[in-house]
Parts: sequence; structure tokens; C-alpha cells
Amino acid sequence: MGRRRSAVAAALLLLAMPAAAQQAEVRLPVLVPLTGFVALEGTSQRNGALLGASQGSDVVFKPEVLDTAATPEAAVTAWERALGRSTPVAAVGPILGTQMLALLPLARERGVPLLTISGTAQLGEQGNPYFFRFFPSDSTVKVAHARYVVEKLGARRPAVIYQSTAYGQSGRDQLGKAFADLRSPPVLEESIAPTVNDLAPMLLRAKAANADVLVLHLHAASTVLAIRQARQLLLDLPIVAGSAMHQPATAALLEPRELKGVCAETAASPITAATAPMRAFLAAYRETYKGEPDAFAAAQFDAVGMLGKIVANLRREGVAVTAQAVRDRLATESYQGVVTTYRSDGKGNMSREAEIVCYDGTSRIPASAARYSIQAP
Repeated sequence: MGRRRSAVAAALLLLAMPAAAQQAEVRLPVLVPLTGFVALEGTSQRNGALLGASQGSDVVFKPEVLDTAATPEAAVTAWERALGRSTPVAAVGPILGTQMLALLPLARERGVPLLTISGTAQLGEQGNPYFFRFFPSDSTVKVAHARYVVEKLGARRPAVIYQSTAYGQSGRDQLGKAFADLRSPPVLEESIAPTVNDLAPMLLRAKAANADVLVLHLHAASTVLAIRQARQLLLDLPIVAGSAMHQPATAALLEPRELKGVCAETAASPITAATAPMRAFLAAYRETYKGEPDAFAAAQFDAVGMLGKIVANLRREGVAVTAQAVRDRLATESYQGVVTTYRSDGKGNMSREAEIVCYDGTSRIPASAARYSIQAP
């Protein structure tokens, strides 16, 4: 056990931020959905943020976790609690797009940078200078999603099932544009609420439409349901799902045989651990949480890592660590994280890379199938 802890400590040291002279505590509100239909995603986000906050030898973060549940109102309440006492230099914003839309005006009003991993494309079009997204937006991952379907699988008749949330609508819109550009318009588009527990009727409609691939843009629970029922009704139909599918917590709810022919878009697959920094992150996450990380955790880990580096550099340079100073650095500096190199595109989008991972039916650990770098239009 002692040797294992030493190895993990060494791995964490590789991820640690540069040393600085000061050790003053930095308050960091972490606003994430821990209950409701995005609890799996929100828990990963929280874990990544807390792990990132624990890594610096020079910046001591004081994380304050607040549950935003699954409604914009709950997110606003959490925000008011977090900012009632004082203004932090930054805050972690929830993964749920509707909650971020509610919080962005408040962040602008208080001048607090929001570090999030929400993929809703609309967030980057608000013109809000306090918005910073460390997970690729739907305008990036959905292009990769559609290109893999058409270019790699050779499918031309996709059936798209998407969630009836802001997240789902955003993904559906971006998929529609991407498939149109690829001259492969969907033969079926179906929207489902997170509470729907039977997808058989729409799967049979996909079959009747002669779909040659099932394209999912759903939250974790709906993704599991769609794949399980598809494997009963459409045995051999390829499935290319959204980022919820790459989560080990999602895959754990399905049998390996049910995952055969299933792929997913994501920013990365930490469990695959293809690089040394990712292997170090994987070891640290496993040691801390006794579980497997996903790209949501890794991206939020990187977001807090960049924040720590900025705070350390400001202190080293003798510059006051304020929310405005942090915002200015987030908007102009780059940061090498465990997932990718982050730099704002001018709209707060920090990453424009996406990966497709696929399952072979024998394991819940996917293999990388393709990686895309999508440039801004």
C-alpha cells in the first residue's frame, strides 16, 4: 500500500502547478447538479473540480460544493448562496445548459468568470466575457459525431433521437446542420423527455424508415434505455451516441454484449489512458474516488488546473488576484491540460477537439476510433 501511495503521489506531482511563494486560500464555489436526471454527469464534474483543486502546491483552494439539482431556479439559488458573502475570483458552473443560461447574466453582473463543461452551443453565442467552456461545444462534437457516421461507417440514413432539453435541442440543431453538409439528412428525428421509460415505438419507427444507423444525443439514463431496447429490437444496427455513453458509470449499466457496435463522441476517454498525463490523472482519480473518471471529470480538472496556474502567476508577478484579472488571463492565455491544450476562441470556447470511442462487445472499456480537430467557421 505504501508503494502504491508513493506512485500516486509521484503521478500527482507531474500534474501539480508551478510553485509560488504565497499560500493564501482561494475560495472556489462549485455549482453542479448532484441530484436529478444529470446527477451522473454532475457528480463527475464535481469530482474533477475537487481533484483539480487538491493538486496545487502553491495555490490552496477552498472548494464550496452546492447542488444545482436539475432546474434553472435551483442553480440561481445556489449562485445566490455562493456569492452572498463575497465575490470569488471564479466559479465552476453546472454542466446543464439551461442552468448555465440562467447563470450567465448573473456572472456578468458580478464580474465572475464561470468555468464550465456544458456543451450547449448557444452558450458561446451570448457574447458573455465571463463564460469559459472547457469541454468542446456541440458545434464541435456534433460535427465529429456526424462525420464519423457518414465518413467512417458509410451510413447515409441516420435516425436521430435527442433529449427534449436545451442540451438535446442544441445537439439536434448541430447534428442537423452537420448531416445536411454531408448530404445525409436524417430519415427520422425524435425528441424524448428525460422521464420517458419506453423508446420501443420510436425505435420501430426508425426501423420502418430503413435507418442504417441510430444517432443518440441523450443524457445518461435515456442513453442506457435507448441502447438496451435497441439491442432487443434492432440487433445489428450501429449506434453512435453522445458523450453520456463514454462515461464508465453509463457503460456499467449495460452488459458488454449490449455495447457491441456502440460508439460515442467525447472530448477524451480517460479510462483508455493513452498518454502519460492522462494515466497520472486516472491513477489520482481512482485513488481518490475508488471509481473510473470520464471526460467530464478530466475537462473540469483541467479548468481548475488552469485557474490555479493563473492565480499562481498573478501572485508571482505581484498582480492583485481579482475576478477581472483572472478573466483577462483566461481570455488570452493557453494551458496544457491532461485532455488538450486550451485557448479561448474569443467566445469562451476553450477546446475544439473531439474523439470517437467504440466498444467491441467484450469489455466496457472503449477504444479510440477517430479524433477530430474542428476549426471555428
